Amino acid sequence: MSVPVFINKIASFLPNKPISNDEMEEYLGYFGGKKSRAKNIVLRNNGIQTRYYALDKDGRSTHSNAELAIEAIKAVCADGFDLKNLDLLTCGTTTPDQMLPAHAVMIQGKMAVKPMEAITFTGSCCSAMNAFKYAWMAIGSGYAQHAITTGSEKLSTWMQAENFKEEAKKMEELEANPMLSFEKDFLRWMLSDGAAAVRLSNKPNDSGISLKVEWVDIISYANQVETCMYAGGEKEPNGDLKGYMSFTHKEWLEKSIFSLKQDVKVLDKNIAVLGVARYAELMGKYNFKAGDIDHILIHVSSSYFIQKVDDEMIRLGVSVPREKWFINLTKLGNVGAASILLALEELMNSGKLKKGEKVFLVVPESARFSYAYSMLTVC
Repeated sequence: MSVPVFINKIASFLPNKPISNDEMEEYLGYFGGKKSRAKNIVLRNNGIQTRYYALDKDGRSTHSNAELAIEAIKAVCADGFDLKNLDLLTCGTTTPDQMLPAHAVMIQGKMAVKPMEAITFTGSCCSAMNAFKYAWMAIGSGYAQHAITTGSEKLSTWMQAENFKEEAKKMEELEANPMLSFEKDFLRWMLSDGAAAVRLSNKPNDSGISLKVEWVDIISYANQVETCMYAGGEKEPNGDLKGYMSFTHKEWLEKSIFSLKQDVKVLDKNIAVLGVARYAELMGKYNFKAGDIDHILIHVSSSYFIQKVDDEMIRLGVSVPREKWFINLTKLGNVGAASILLALEELMNSGKLKKGEKVFLVVPESARFSYAYSMLTVC
C-alpha cells in the first residue's frame, strides 16, 4: 500500500447480560417442547460458558443487528471522533435484518453522518474481514482518510425454537433419525449476538498505541470443497446445495429451509487442515516466521478445534506457543463475523500490547471454506 493504514480504536457492544449454559433454553425455547439432546454434547465440546442474546426471556428482540452495530460505532467514537469526518463505512455480517436494503446503508441511515460510500459484506465469519480489507485498501490507496468497519451478528432470533415448529410436528421422524435433529440443533448452542467497530486512519494516534495493518489476505477453497454451513437451502446427497427458490413456500416451513445448518463431518475433515496449510504458505508470501508472532488471535467456533489447529501447526512445523494465543470464545460464544474483532478489541484495550509486537489474525469460515488472515504491528 502506498499509504500506511492504522487501527486507532476498537470498541464492542454486547447486549444485555451474559447468559449461562443453564439459562439458554429459557431464551431460545425448547425444540418440540423437549430439552435438546444435542445441547450437553455440544457444550461439552465447545467449552462456551456464557454468551449474549439480543432477546429477553419472552423471546422479544431488544436490539436489531443494525442497532448492535450502531452501539459499537458510538463506542468507537467516544474519544471525540466526529462522524462527520468519516469517509467510508464497511460492514460485515451473516445475519442482516433484511434482504434489502443492504446492512451498511441501514446503519448509515440511522446515524448523523454525511453522504458516503457504505459497503456491505455478507457471508459468514469472514464477512467482517472482507469489510476490513476493503477499508484497508481504500485508505491505503488514498481513496479515503477515515473509515469504520463493523462486524455484527443477531443470531439468537434465528436459533429460537419457534422457528422449528413445523419440524417439531415430526418428532417421530427425528427420534428415528437423531442426526437430522443434531444437524439442525447443533449450532444453537454455540452462537451469540454482539458487535464490534474498528476505526482506521492514514495516521497513528498521537498518544497511546495504534495497530499498523501490514497486510490482509483472504482465500476461498470453494473450488475444492463442498458446502458445509448454509441457510436458505437444502444440501443434497451429492453435496450440491439446492436453493430456497427451488422449494415451495410450504416446503420452506416443513423443511425449515431458512434455518442455519452445518455438515459437521465436512467441517471436521477440512477446517483445520486447509487453514493451517494456507497459514504456512503465507510465511513465504509475506516473509515472516512463526517466531515473529507475539500474539495470535484465531477465531474458533468451538474449543474442540483449538487442539486440532495446534496439532496441525506442529505437524507442519509452524506452531506458535499456546501462551501467545488469545481466544475469548468461552465467555462471548461464537459471534460469527464479529468474533475476531471482539477478540482484537479485548486484546488492544488490555494494556498488554507493547510497541513493535506483531499481532496475527486468523479467521476460518466453514460455509464454503474461506479463510482470512492479517498481520498487525503495534506502534
